[in-house]
Amino acid sequence: MAGDLNIAIGGFGAVGREVARRLDKGIAGLKLSAVSARDREKAQANMVDFRSPVPVIPIAKLAGHADLVIEALPAGCFREIAEATLKAGKIFMPLSCGQLLEHWDVVDLASTYGGRIIVPTGALLGLDAVRAAAEGEISSVRMVTRKPPGGLKGAPFVDQNDIDLDAVSSPLKLFEGSAREAIPGFPANLNVAVALSLAGVGPDRTMLEIWADPTISRNSHEIHVEADSARFSLKIEGVPTEENPRTGKITALSTVACLRGMVSALKVGT
Repeated sequence: MAGDLNIAIGGFGAVGREVARRLDKGIAGLKLSAVSARDREKAQANMVDFRSPVPVIPIAKLAGHADLVIEALPAGCFREIAEATLKAGKIFMPLSCGQLLEHWDVVDLASTYGGRIIVPTGALLGLDAVRAAAEGEISSVRMVTRKPPGGLKGAPFVDQNDIDLDAVSSPLKLFEGSAREAIPGFPANLNVAVALSLAGVGPDRTMLEIWADPTISRNSHEIHVEADSARFSLKIEGVPTEENPRTGKITALSTVACLRGMVSALKVGT
C-alpha cells in the first residue's frame, strides 16, 4: 500500500481514546491524523503523553483529514459523521453500528459518492462463521445477551418501564424479540446484535434476548445458528471498560485489529 492510511476518530471516550493511543504508539501503515470530542480541552489533555498529538476538530471536518473515519460517538451524532465522511468518498467505520438500521440510506450515500462502510467484529465471537454460513442457507439465528444491571442503565426500555435495576437480585429477562424491535429500547446495547444480523439473516429474523443479570460481572453474548452448512453455538464474556460499563474492552481492540487487517501483508479471517 502506498503511504499510510490516515485515521481520524470521532469521539474520544473510552473506546476512541484507546484506539488513538494504540495508533499513536505506532502500527505500520496506519497514522492517527485527527480526533473530535465534545470537550476539546479534555481531549487535548488526554493526548499530553502521546508521541504525536493530533488536532481536535469538529466532526464535520474529520473526513478532510483522513482516508478513514471511525465513529465512536453518542447515537445522536451518527448522522452527521456518516454523511460528512461518505459524501467525501472516504471509508466510514461505525462502532455504533446499531444506528445503521436507523439510517440505512447512508449505504446509498456510500455507493453514490464512492465511500465505503466497514463494521468491525467488536464483541461478537464467530462473525466469520456467520458470514460464511450466510453464503448458503441459514434457518435461524438467536442471540442471548446478559449484562450486569449497571451496564443497562439509561436504556430507554428500562426508563420507560420504570425498571429499578438496582433492585434486581436475580437474572431478569428484559426483552425478547427481533434485533430490529430491540433498537428503540436499547440503542447503546445493540451493536453486537446488529452486526450479527447484518452478517447473517437480517435484523427481522435475528432473534434476541436481553437479560439484566446481577450474578455476572462481564458482558455475555451467546449466539446459536442453524444453517445448511453448520450448526454452532458460541459464547463470549467481555470485560466492561471502567469508564463505560456498557462497552467492553474488546471493542477498541477489535477496531485496531480491523484497521491492522486493512494494511497488513497477511490478513487472517474472512
